[in-house]
Amino acid sequence: MANSAFPSVRRPAALAATLACALQAHAAPVNLPAYNADISQSSVSGLSSGGFMAVQLHVAFSSTFKAGAGIVAGGPFYCAQGSITNATGPCMAATSTSKPPTSSLISTTNSWASQGLIDPTGNLANSKVYLYSGTIDSTVKQLVMNETETYYKNYVNAANVFYKKDMASEHAMVTDYFGSGCSVKGSPYINNCNFDLAGEILKWIYGPLNAKNTGTLGGSFIEFNQTEFIASPTTHGMAATGWAYVPASCAANGQCKVHVVVHGCQQDPTKIQDKYYRNTGYNKWADTNNIIVLYPQTAPSSTGNPNGCWDWWGYDDANYAKKSGRQMAAVKAMVERVASGYTALPAPTGVAVSGVTDTSVSLQWSSVSGAAGYNVYRGGSKVNGSAITGTAYTDAGLSSGTSYTYTVRGVTAQGATGVESAPVSATTTGNPPPLAIPTGLAVTGQTATTVSLSWNAASGASGYHVYRNGAKVNAAPAGGTAFTDSGLAASTTYSYAVTSFASGRESALSSPVSATTSSGFVCTATTSSNYAHVQAGRAVNSGGYALALGSNQNMGLNNTFYTTTLAQTSAGYYIIGNCP
Repeated sequence: MANSAFPSVRRPAALAATLACALQAHAAPVNLPAYNADISQSSVSGLSSGGFMAVQLHVAFSSTFKAGAGIVAGGPFYCAQGSITNATGPCMAATSTSKPPTSSLISTTNSWASQGLIDPTGNLANSKVYLYSGTIDSTVKQLVMNETETYYKNYVNAANVFYKKDMASEHAMVTDYFGSGCSVKGSPYINNCNFDLAGEILKWIYGPLNAKNTGTLGGSFIEFNQTEFIASPTTHGMAATGWAYVPASCAANGQCKVHVVVHGCQQDPTKIQDKYYRNTGYNKWADTNNIIVLYPQTAPSSTGNPNGCWDWWGYDDANYAKKSGRQMAAVKAMVERVASGYTALPAPTGVAVSGVTDTSVSLQWSSVSGAAGYNVYRGGSKVNGSAITGTAYTDAGLSSGTSYTYTVRGVTAQGATGVESAPVSATTTGNPPPLAIPTGLAVTGQTATTVSLSWNAASGASGYHVYRNGAKVNAAPAGGTAFTDSGLAASTTYSYAVTSFASGRESALSSPVSATTSSGFVCTATTSSNYAHVQAGRAVNSGGYALALGSNQNMGLNNTFYTTTLAQTSAGYYIIGNCP
């Protein structure tokens, strides 16, 4: 953390004695339990070295951390490229001329994904990413986080990336209730800026959440053995034990999510005791939203890692950013252990259409044991607001004479959805509505024998018909929104319109456009005497002067001494000079 993210830091003897007494009061560490946690709802967030580690975990294990990531004062994936010089230089103290080489890091990411060294990058597209950088962060400059945004937007849908960079906070985890002043740079590197950053991260990743618990937490803290997940952890930068916060609902086998929180340098228990895993705000939200929070822990060492940082530059492992990295694999194994007790609700059976009208479809299905409600999906999109408590639903506001496909999923009391049912289709009664008329018809090119057209897609259309001078020119509907009409006559004007087509229905004609084919004439140029031009019919004699045929441009005296270049631009038409 801070400017002392890497140099050695000594702890006062009194602090060590206090910590020793505190540790004696703890219950004996246990092996990390398994819970009914949906691993597909896993996410990760981290600060500083934990921010860099969170990016590594999110990108390398994108099939595990599908829900998303929160990055606070961290850089792009593999930013340090195995170099402490890069880590403390462009990856932290960036300038306009020395900042993370994002394009190169993207190339490395793609290469490693193609080799299977990290998960496929396509997993990241629908992930949710929350980025935070304080405007006065003097340790990991905002220029670094700007590059993190650029990196992520190369893989994640832009609408899924949120970047908050307008708060005057120093290098710290930001809360709304605990820590130093917002502009302070120093231990415990938790600052009270009257902003609930943990909550904002979780809400961005998971969507709307229940209000946080502002009173006494109802769950429990568990100290677990990290030795189960990494051999000799203290020789590889990790502590012998880690921490987890488990809400009461999750301990009672309710279906839950998993969020991993990765602390920064100088924030392990030997430096700040329990402050990070108890006072950064995550547990308040986890308690009311069925989220198990894992707090894996580092440990300082006298060689390479005196400040208890996560390995994001290779101090312990050359493969630190890959799936095979020791610390990486250990954290992933923790998530897999927690989620190993997961039991998904089975798919609803007996889904059937119980009635249709011009504007509605009624469905029914058999109940699912353990389901507190159900969600109905039309064409893959959920149509109900809150969960349906019964086993029937009517989807209204539909179009007449139109086919729809439905599926149903059970929902637990904690809001987790089960397996999707088999689909069922229904068609509303009545005549189908008219198809939308294509718009934006335009001529995109023409030759002597062809005209090319394009238009905007029309809602509900499966194809399009093109009409020339009122007659349809394509036998089968065009699948795209472009068409080239061929076999036309040169120098001829044609009128075009387009219709949309679906299931035997056709829309009205679009607004027409006109196009004129080119002449098809190939210009040629001839240089000769004026006399020769007249004799060859390229020019005419008029009062002793030669005039270019068609244009009547004066070429000078009609004799063998004057030489002129004539270009024939169309049949019977010449101009002085070369072809245009």
